[in-house]
Amino acid sequence: MHLLRQYLHRVFYTDTRALSFMRIWVASVLLLDIGIRATDLEAHYSNMGILPLHALHANAWNQYFFSFHALSGLWQFQLILFAVAAIAAVCLLLGYHTRWATFISWILLLSLQNRNPLISQSGDSLLRMLLFWGMFLPWHRHYSIDARRSLTSPTNTHYLSVASAAYILQVAWVYVFTALLKSGPDWTTDGTALYYALSLDQILMPGGRILYQFPLLMKQLTHATYFLELWLPFVLLIPWRNTWFRMLFFLAIVGLHIGISLSLFVGLFYLISISAVMGLLPTPVMDTVDRYLKKGYSKLHKRWARLGQGMRSPIEVQMHLKWTSSRWSENFPLRYLREGLVLVALLLAFWWNLSTLGKPYFQVPAQLQWAALVPRLDQNWSMFAPNVFKDDGWYVLEGITNGKQKVDLNQQGKEPDTVKPASVVSLFKNDRWRKYSENFLFVPNAYMRPYYCFYLMRRWNEDHPKNEQINELSVVYMKEYSLPDYKTAPIQREVLCHCKP
Repeated sequence: MHLLRQYLHRVFYTDTRALSFMRIWVASVLLLDIGIRATDLEAHYSNMGILPLHALHANAWNQYFFSFHALSGLWQFQLILFAVAAIAAVCLLLGYHTRWATFISWILLLSLQNRNPLISQSGDSLLRMLLFWGMFLPWHRHYSIDARRSLTSPTNTHYLSVASAAYILQVAWVYVFTALLKSGPDWTTDGTALYYALSLDQILMPGGRILYQFPLLMKQLTHATYFLELWLPFVLLIPWRNTWFRMLFFLAIVGLHIGISLSLFVGLFYLISISAVMGLLPTPVMDTVDRYLKKGYSKLHKRWARLGQGMRSPIEVQMHLKWTSSRWSENFPLRYLREGLVLVALLLAFWWNLSTLGKPYFQVPAQLQWAALVPRLDQNWSMFAPNVFKDDGWYVLEGITNGKQKVDLNQQGKEPDTVKPASVVSLFKNDRWRKYSENFLFVPNAYMRPYYCFYLMRRWNEDHPKNEQINELSVVYMKEYSLPDYKTAPIQREVLCHCKP
């Protein structure tokens, strides 16, 4: 039993200072996400946009979901909820009433994601899960207003609980299940996954253009990525030389996602993934970081003292580490109830991940699915899995004006043509729109096409004089299928939607 406790502590401990770092990262990314989404309040979350409430409930709603954002189709109502979410995220960033800020941020993010699933990507699931586990982690203990207000001095920064284990396992299985789902030959044998990914002009970034010129390097990086995702997370379970193995994992994952962000347009996914591993930083590393922060704070404190504005350091005023916060740990039944709740959530989340592998014996029974779907513990890490898409292309939005002229709404009103744009990815305002355009192609999502078409017509006509307003619009996809050896199939012109007022 002693050996088991020792193993669990070495493998599943977290440093509370690292958790606080993670809190700051997560809150910052959350604020960035809110800011980006807020630029499309009407388009993505109102009845005047691409997914009105009646269309959401009829086609893309799960009976176990809930959403405050679905209570009204007015963009003004959405603005109020966005403002509340932003305030909660700022409180989380500053560590002010951190537990409440975390809960409000999580519940509003869950609500927001349920409102429009057509623009969601894998990073959203990870951000949602980080906030969920964060509700049970002491990431308020350092670098926060809550820590500054505390009168208890720290003596230990090691933290071990079911929640710390759940957080570490969550980070690990993201990559393991990603690799297990990549079962196609592009990843396992041919090593062509990166080649095909960089053939997708819809997500190709400048770094990817450079890498695309080296086929042998792309093949080697494909195999290296697959191997890293499948096996590297297991180093987190090694109980000896834990500091070195955690730093190996940390540096490899950060390097992987920086490389991805330079090569492919993945939105906030890389920042969310980097924030997820911040809490893994081991104690010796955080001792060094803390020492430099104290030096910096000491200099700042002296300058402020000259101005008569002395303050206490959030580093110097930290709570004593226990399994839970002191206020919670005094109530032992509540503490064990909390640990039990986290354990159940952990098992459900892991079970759901197993079910994504497609094996009948791993499937979550229908009568239990609600327990995972209500708090959105459901996850699917099928990025570029089982193979990378071979279908590529770009959109031409052909409108006919009242003056009988043809215009391409995607090219600021220029005459439509079939020439591929120099940068297809630049046609998208942000990654939410890129993800929407990807979902737009799938036949099961055909219901969404008329709403997009009429939204585009309305917005164009609102911004142009009567003679330049359009009375007819066709959403055309110029399909370009990627072939081996830098070849493509002949371009096909597909009209996905045609509408008139």
